[in-house]
Amino acid sequence: MSLAQLHYTSASAGDDGGGARFTAVSAGVPTPVLAEAEQLLGYEPPAGAPYHPTTAELRSFPEAFSFSALSDGSHLLSRTVALGGPGAGRFHAHAVHLPAGTRLPGDALPVTAWRSPNWASTAPDGGTPGRIASLPASAAFGPEALKDFAVSRSPWLAAVFADLRRASEEPSSARVVLVERQSADVARWIALAGAVLPPESAQRLTFTTYTRRPAQSPHQVVGVLPQDAPEPNGSGNGLGLRVHACTGARPERPVDDAWAETCARIWRSRSPELFRAAAELPGEPFAAGPLAVTALCAGVALGPVERAAAADWAAERPYALDEERTQRLTEALTAPGIDRTSHELSCVARLLTALDGRSPAATAASLAALLVTEAVRGGNVTLEPPARSAFAEPAGERAAATLVVALGDDLRTELATGAPTAPGRSVARTVQLLRIARLLDVDCTDLLPEVVHRMARSLLDEGAADCAPVLLDLLDEQFDVRTALLGELDRIAPHDPAGTERLLTGVALPFTGAQALPHLRMCAAAPDAGAGGGDRVKVLHTVLRAGGMSPFTEPLVLRTAVGLVWGEDTPTAGEARQLLGGTTSDAHRTAGTWSALVAAALGAPADDEEAPELAHDLLRGFPQEIGARVRGALLLLEFARDVRSGAAEPGWTERARKLCDGAEPVEPGVRDQAFGALAGQLLAPDRPEAELYAFVHSDDADLIAAYGRAARHDMVLARLRSEPAYVADCFTVWSSHPHAGRAWSETRAALLEEVLRPVVRGLSAAEVAAVEEAAERTGSSRTTEAFRAWNRPGGFGRRLGSRLTARVRRS
Repeated sequence: MSLAQLHYTSASAGDDGGGARFTAVSAGVPTPVLAEAEQLLGYEPPAGAPYHPTTAELRSFPEAFSFSALSDGSHLLSRTVALGGPGAGRFHAHAVHLPAGTRLPGDALPVTAWRSPNWASTAPDGGTPGRIASLPASAAFGPEALKDFAVSRSPWLAAVFADLRRASEEPSSARVVLVERQSADVARWIALAGAVLPPESAQRLTFTTYTRRPAQSPHQVVGVLPQDAPEPNGSGNGLGLRVHACTGARPERPVDDAWAETCARIWRSRSPELFRAAAELPGEPFAAGPLAVTALCAGVALGPVERAAAADWAAERPYALDEERTQRLTEALTAPGIDRTSHELSCVARLLTALDGRSPAATAASLAALLVTEAVRGGNVTLEPPARSAFAEPAGERAAATLVVALGDDLRTELATGAPTAPGRSVARTVQLLRIARLLDVDCTDLLPEVVHRMARSLLDEGAADCAPVLLDLLDEQFDVRTALLGELDRIAPHDPAGTERLLTGVALPFTGAQALPHLRMCAAAPDAGAGGGDRVKVLHTVLRAGGMSPFTEPLVLRTAVGLVWGEDTPTAGEARQLLGGTTSDAHRTAGTWSALVAAALGAPADDEEAPELAHDLLRGFPQEIGARVRGALLLLEFARDVRSGAAEPGWTERARKLCDGAEPVEPGVRDQAFGALAGQLLAPDRPEAELYAFVHSDDADLIAAYGRAARHDMVLARLRSEPAYVADCFTVWSSHPHAGRAWSETRAALLEEVLRPVVRGLSAAEVAAVEEAAERTGSSRTTEAFRAWNRPGGFGRRLGSRLTARVRRS
């Protein structure tokens, strides 16, 4: 293959530097190529360059060595240098044209032509130069020189390689700007890139070692002098440039690119031959795995991300490495004294799984020993212990014995005391340690009761969360742990039924064996039993049946069932009566659920007719358990029951007040229930007059207010509208005892005006006459006269009625 030449110069000898033009072009170069090349071959001297540079100054001028892509798919490889003579802008460009689909002879990379002896600084005689056969490399990029350069640029290697990768994968991405004092150093960067990039990417990479205007350059990699450098990355240069100031401060940000970081470490280790070795391994272009594996096998130290990439790659291709390289990789991954991340360890675990049974026992055992050591000492609860087969054969048994000596005491100590872990991770940590103890045959039988107690409490407090699968694995593997843990959870369940139900909703614990576990079975059945809502007492019996034990033989199941059905709520008084009637007081006493029944009675609304009956039953069933204040409140409810049934002893008002004082602070519903029952009986026509008299003269504001509320009840109003005799009775009472006290005076006056008068106004004349007749029959003619006066329209009649009423009362 021969290469067509192009010579482009600023001026011929004797000119003043203007009028750049092609001075010599090989035959066959298309005209459009020449037009496009003119835009690429120009040269602008550095800022501040002298107008008449000396020979020494010319040697210090940067050299623009470029590899450019043309629109027709061809490429232009060129070298442009400054010329002497008058005028600082004089230059000569020598280029070769590579038609589309062609490369340099021998598939040499374009950068190898840097300072090739075949580059000319002047145009040849005649206008049509011949073609040249090659551009042999100079000695400028000897292996040791490139290694020295790479070491000198260590801080920037990974960042530059990461951007080169991006530019190769996405040609439209940001251009890479390399800031160097010498254009030769930019060329060295291109040579480093040629070694690390995949061959196709390295052949296509366009570059220029020098330009004054990087934002206008069409190349993927652009070299500039420090005085022409754009703003650095992250400063908003807004030009789509990735700037690396290799002459300034070291970069501070780490590079999140395992491939680029591995390339950098290989160059820093002065081992570029590893790039060729890695290329022989399977993998996608820019895959970090092959590079990392090759580096680790060669003894190059890598970071955790790169080691993880190596382990992950080898796990996917367990047959890609021979036994020797597998052993070297294993030794590198298990080397002591290095910090490992969770991701790296998970990749090592994958590698162990892939190699188990396919590699020598010593290889698997060393990886397994690493994982066990990191799990015990590193506290990484996500790290699952290796399979027992990893410690098979004599080599594995020796590794396991060594681990027992090194880790056995630490493992037992942590199981015994419980090491602090992140919230929600204590269960996972305990499961991990128990599995490792079984794997290494470390005897922890004496620790099991305390370990299980702590784990059960943590499960109820934290839930199983994402450790449910490993917990189930543990219970499947270790029958003794399963039996102890389920028994402990069943013991705790009556004290925390809601937490146990939540736990079983999140993880299906295997309690289908011979253990009774009534409480766990109830907690598991509760969601389905209560799904339809409805009668909660029926739900309770469904839950009890799921437990398989009667409250008479195991009263604590009653506590669990009540907690599951009602939770933080309180049963109604009616539900509480059913609960008490369905079992014995002894069962509720043992289960501790009697307090829920008491709460149901005390928390019932004032119109709940079941509450007084429940109070009566509770006072009989739990005489020793109920304290003095609660007893007083229940007695108030029982008093309401007795008053309504007619079983109350005389002295109602005094009894109610005394019970109320003993029950302070009295629940509003309890007070209203008792006072309402008393008021209701005093509103009845057949009330004991002595009780009414004592009530009226008690001057108890709460009692009399309850009477006023009761008199406004719909039942009382309906009776007033339908029974003239009841109207007369109420008028007589509400017109009596004017001096009994302020509370009574205000209440009776309000009842006359706000309750009785609207009712009487709605009566017909015959009904009013019936009221008058009843008043005279039950009272006297003066009572009738007082009623007529009270009922007479107008203020005079009302005042007269008041005087007559007063006379009736005095008589």
